[in-house]
Amino acid sequence: MLTQPLADALVAAEKIIRDAPHVRSEQDVVEGLDYLAGSLRAAISSAWSYDRDFPYFIRSATPYTKVGLDNPDTLYFSARIREDAEYVVTGRRGETADLSFQILNGDYTPADVPDSLNAFDDRDVEINPDGTFELRFGPPKPDAGPNYFALGSRASMLLVREVWSDWTARPGTIAIQRVDGIGTAPQPADEAKLAKRFNAAAKSLVGQLNTFLQFPEWFYLKLPVNTMTEPRLTPGGLATQYSSAGHYELADDEALIVTVPASDAPYQGFQLGSMWYISLDFINHQTSLTAHQAHRDPDGLLRFVISAKDPGLANWVETTGHARGYLQIRWQRTSREFTAADGPTVEKVPFASLPQALPHYEQARVTPGEWRARIAARQQAVANRMLG
Repeated sequence: MLTQPLADALVAAEKIIRDAPHVRSEQDVVEGLDYLAGSLRAAISSAWSYDRDFPYFIRSATPYTKVGLDNPDTLYFSARIREDAEYVVTGRRGETADLSFQILNGDYTPADVPDSLNAFDDRDVEINPDGTFELRFGPPKPDAGPNYFALGSRASMLLVREVWSDWTARPGTIAIQRVDGIGTAPQPADEAKLAKRFNAAAKSLVGQLNTFLQFPEWFYLKLPVNTMTEPRLTPGGLATQYSSAGHYELADDEALIVTVPASDAPYQGFQLGSMWYISLDFINHQTSLTAHQAHRDPDGLLRFVISAKDPGLANWVETTGHARGYLQIRWQRTSREFTAADGPTVEKVPFASLPQALPHYEQARVTPGEWRARIAARQQAVANRMLG
């Protein structure tokens, strides 16, 4: 059967979910199976878009295909490419905090992070006054001129990130074509090509699950619980992206206070993730905050309160029933080195002691009506962004 590899991979993937080392409850399994469903959609989408001669951008890590502690503030676009071809990327710069480009030389695997052959943001791009731009990617060329970027050996994927600080900002547009294929069409699919795609989807499904169960071991779980690292350049990430990582474990009567300076970087965001290494529900719950969305205390600090119970504070970050999970702060479009002074401090306190533990507690309070308005604004912003 042509579809047998994918059917076998789905069975193997369910076993990976059920046997995951962090599973403690039936709810963990239910969330894992939901994650599996999204991973299956992503694997099929990726396999059916795997055409380096006639590429197009696909949306990666959507609210329905989460992966790799996806950033709630980011739209991810990826296209498959080959190192010996030339591609033209056209678009319009939106109003978002950051627009960045990254060339990868492979896929994430359970043993490795792909090298970033080139990573830059739109500060390195000549953009027209109306916001439109045209970039070329291809083999190295002498005197190629502005907006031409060499792919490098083993280039296999172009990843574009559009990053929001203000969720109401206008998005941009992006498209890609292989230059020598413009105006032509690919050969129609046959059973051999479909067999390759089903095999690719099967390999991607199992590989992705194994890979991103390993990521926390590499970057998070060896850290002491309820702590976060100093800012560091993101492994395998962008040249101007710093991050601070950690993991938490809290009882219902405990809270975590994460305090960090409001940054001079155009983008600064904080989020929680589940033990499946994906974002929590950021549409209907406040499980993430950007510096734009967060309440800033009079001393210039952002104080995020992570807890199961509602403290009635603007910067409450909801655990949504997750007593354990991951903590992440990102800074993007940076123009200087970030140090410990830019990073967070973390304090675990009894939930009942929050009024005494927070120096500007009264100024940070919100009413139930104000909280509901915050959630409504998130829902509307994501709905608008999904149509962009």
